[in-house]
Amino acid sequence: MTQINITFILLGLAIVLLMWSKLRPDVIALLMMLSLGMTNILTSQEVFSGFSRTAVIVMLSAFILAEGLRRSGITERIGLSIVRLFGRGERRFVFGVMSAGALLSLVMNNIAAASLLFPSVSGISRRSKVSASKLLMPLAFGTILGGMATLLTTTNIIVSGLLRNVDLPGFGLLDFAPIGIPLALIGIVFMVLWGRKSLPEKSPAERVEKDNGNGEELLGSYQLGDRLLRGRVRVGGLLNGKTLEESNLRENYHLNVIAIHRGKQAIPIEARTVLMGNDILLMMARPEDSVPEHLYQLLESLPSGEWEREYLSIPDMTLIETAVAPRSHLAGQTLRDIRFEHKFGAKVLAIWRHGRSIRTRLESQPLEFGDGLLLQGTSKSLGLLQTEPGLILLAESAPAGNMTLKGWLTFLIMSITLLLAVLFPSIIGEIMLSGAVCMVLIGALSMDQAYRAIEWRSIFLVAGMLPVGVAMEKTGAAAFLAEMVISFMGNAGHIGILTGLVILTVLLTQVINGAAAITVIAPIAIVIAQKVNMDPRSVAMAVAIASSMAFISPLGHAVNVMVMGAGGYTFRDYARVGIPLTIILVFVLLLILPLVMPMG
Repeated sequence: MTQINITFILLGLAIVLLMWSKLRPDVIALLMMLSLGMTNILTSQEVFSGFSRTAVIVMLSAFILAEGLRRSGITERIGLSIVRLFGRGERRFVFGVMSAGALLSLVMNNIAAASLLFPSVSGISRRSKVSASKLLMPLAFGTILGGMATLLTTTNIIVSGLLRNVDLPGFGLLDFAPIGIPLALIGIVFMVLWGRKSLPEKSPAERVEKDNGNGEELLGSYQLGDRLLRGRVRVGGLLNGKTLEESNLRENYHLNVIAIHRGKQAIPIEARTVLMGNDILLMMARPEDSVPEHLYQLLESLPSGEWEREYLSIPDMTLIETAVAPRSHLAGQTLRDIRFEHKFGAKVLAIWRHGRSIRTRLESQPLEFGDGLLLQGTSKSLGLLQTEPGLILLAESAPAGNMTLKGWLTFLIMSITLLLAVLFPSIIGEIMLSGAVCMVLIGALSMDQAYRAIEWRSIFLVAGMLPVGVAMEKTGAAAFLAEMVISFMGNAGHIGILTGLVILTVLLTQVINGAAAITVIAPIAIVIAQKVNMDPRSVAMAVAIASSMAFISPLGHAVNVMVMGAGGYTFRDYARVGIPLTIILVFVLLLILPLVMPMG
């Protein structure tokens, strides 16, 4: 079997695995990299060359610089200032949120920018009575749109590296701005005027303030009343005198106790709470777990009735919503594994995932990135949750304090680093890494914190996929595919070929990671451009920007998954908003690109 055939087989397997979504993209990239070496398509030096590329160094440095900026409080100040400046009514608020997300993503990773604004947007939305579902998808889209305008986006960095592979000039820090900024502005205008109208009216955690101002009340958004079960503890029965932990209601009967009423008073739910005869328990249960005959010796079955606000009106207890953060160590673990209630002193009432509420058998549910968790806890629980980096607390952050000298130094280092990167693009890797090291030297963050700030999944994904481009060029796979495309679309002219490549990239980005998609498409696009006398850098920029248009499916970008749970979005919501937005952006891209970068 020839090397080109082996390359195609490995590439096909990688695409199938990425679409299957059972293995993480970074694992697939490493497997692909190793397979190319073990089949002798690449030498050992070529296999591991991705880890020494300028693209990887720039990415790694950008994560550290952004974390230093975040810790200084500057990015939070900028984001909140924009949100508060424009947050007067839904339309202006959407504009403010998207502008803040786009601005921050110019200098930091899209997920980091969204994570920074996520709690503030959630808190301010409740205070302004604008539904979070009208704001969280715009926040995600804003960060993606802003990322198009700078080299610091992963896909743009990859394309720049692939150009250097074939001895062509890479892109500088601001080379994408003349196209990316107009696209970002048009995307924001679309969402403000039309896109927001297609979003759900309410998020899964829509709340209103209680009349007495002591907390917030859930109004059925997590659909707790759908599987409500009420039962009275039998006097002298098996539960009488046992603690809630000893009752094993959750472990043996899959009953999730969410409230205990003793007389007319609701009492706190804790593992050590002692159950007494005539206590009324409110529980979440599946129909097959709530058969009265099975529970006869434990509980007297009561009519569930309609969901009432008073059910969760427990003194000194409040409802809290969190989301599982990007790169969270909690993802993949169950609530039982984490010992969640013991660790945080908060009870999980429901999980919102992929547009639906999970209310039963919660202890055995492995958490996923982007899950929304509805919790019941105390002020102490709130404090503990705020210190957990694996969770994003969906409440407005505390106001930032006065800027310190270290904060101003951080801002100065970031500004000088970006300025030098613009002036000297040929040594951008050295400049960015120097800036990151300076952040550590001034104490903006420790070296351990710098390591934790790096999104290693992205680093290994890029380092693992870059050798794929080398293999496609070395074996002639890119040239072969380029000839096929030219034979099929050659008569369409330069604009027709460019349109086909952009649409292919956009479609592939919706189902696999954008970084993986661009690693496959960009080498082919560069060869096609060279064969039909188009400017390879112009075509490479077009497909790079197209690979960021991950608006139609939440699978296209991690930031979409991040807001999916808390916003209560479904795949249909993304398609309804993302399809017209993508069509408009593709049209504008094809219109602007020839004016900014001549194609021939």
